[in-house]
Amino acid sequence: MVREAFERELRALEGEVVALGAAVGEAVRGAVYALRTRDVDRAERVDRADDDINRRRFNLEERCLALLATQQPMASDLRVLTAILHIATDLERMGDHAAGVARLVIRMGGEPLIKPLIDIPRMADLVVNMLDESLDAFVRRDAATARRAAARDDEVDALHDQVHRELFLLMIQNASTITQATYLMWASHGLERIADLVTNVCERVVFVAQGVLEDLNQPHG
Repeated sequence: MVREAFERELRALEGEVVALGAAVGEAVRGAVYALRTRDVDRAERVDRADDDINRRRFNLEERCLALLATQQPMASDLRVLTAILHIATDLERMGDHAAGVARLVIRMGGEPLIKPLIDIPRMADLVVNMLDESLDAFVRRDAATARRAAARDDEVDALHDQVHRELFLLMIQNASTITQATYLMWASHGLERIADLVTNVCERVVFVAQGVLEDLNQPHG
């Protein structure tokens, strides 16, 4: 019975991780939608929702530590519990970056965009897809899918570089764009950091599935 209760709690924790990941993905999409549409109200909701993401991360951490303190998990279970601790922390940090983008929208207010946003929304779609894939791989213990998701970080980096090139050019051509261009660079940087954190999640998936720690945050191809 003790083992059954432990396994139930472990499955519940995995479900909470996936739910937390879904909340983070929604925050990323919401923040970038608010940026693209100049929707300050939406940005404020994303910023407020970060408190819930933080609370859920700490709740996950407390439950994991309780299991570690009161049970004697086998090696495979110990890998899962430590992975959940790391993944929850990375998800909370992703939420912080999404909230940071939302706060940039609030700073900018209703100011018209200096250029149509193309690559930043693409970055958001990529990082959310990477996140979804990484958490699906976690549930299925699928190291191959985790590695494929991590490899897409290169695409995010390329878009990030493209955003910076275009914005630097605008700043050189028109000094009045400097403030907003800087905010947009910060938004792009936040998304690029989220992608890096997703690769951390992927590394934990490989660890759970295969028992090895592998650096997936290196250039591919």
